[in-house]
Amino acid sequence: MARQPEEKKAKNILLDRRIREKISGAQDLFELWGDTLRKDPPIFFLLNSLDKKIAASREAMEVFGVASACRHCLEEDGATCCGAGIENRYTSRLLLINLLLGKALPQKRLWGNSCFFLSENGCSLKARLVLCVNYLCLKIQRLGPSEELARLQKITGEEMDESFILEEAVKRFIEEKSYGK
Repeated sequence: MARQPEEKKAKNILLDRRIREKISGAQDLFELWGDTLRKDPPIFFLLNSLDKKIAASREAMEVFGVASACRHCLEEDGATCCGAGIENRYTSRLLLINLLLGKALPQKRLWGNSCFFLSENGCSLKARLVLCVNYLCLKIQRLGPSEELARLQKITGEEMDESFILEEAVKRFIEEKSYGK
């Protein structure tokens, strides 16, 4: 039993190493392709479109009460759905999209039991995983009428669709430029 703190520390070191490698990969891709990607008309259009859909999604989440409910759980209950390890589902491409959107990537985890990207103000990323955008715990699902929840899901669905389309476009762009496909 005395080894538990050491095991937990070792787990966090391994988790941090994996995400730092992805962050480093995203930063390398940004250095190599950032300006070219931003100047590519379809990518430029998709970046602007995603940025607007993210803003609409965040506003809808605020109105529905998602942000305050998540803050309450973290501050009052010490719990979060944004647990350690979720960050490892991110790809370097999605992290690259954050850089293309002007969002700096964090360099350290704030809390050992939380996602690497969880900040004091919620997620530090702009473009997030589908899981992170889509997940609503039962407490949040019960915050308002089902019509409001459906409206929120429609708006966040548009963000997720656009994010997927952009990530695929970035993937194709890099593959074509790198491998001539």
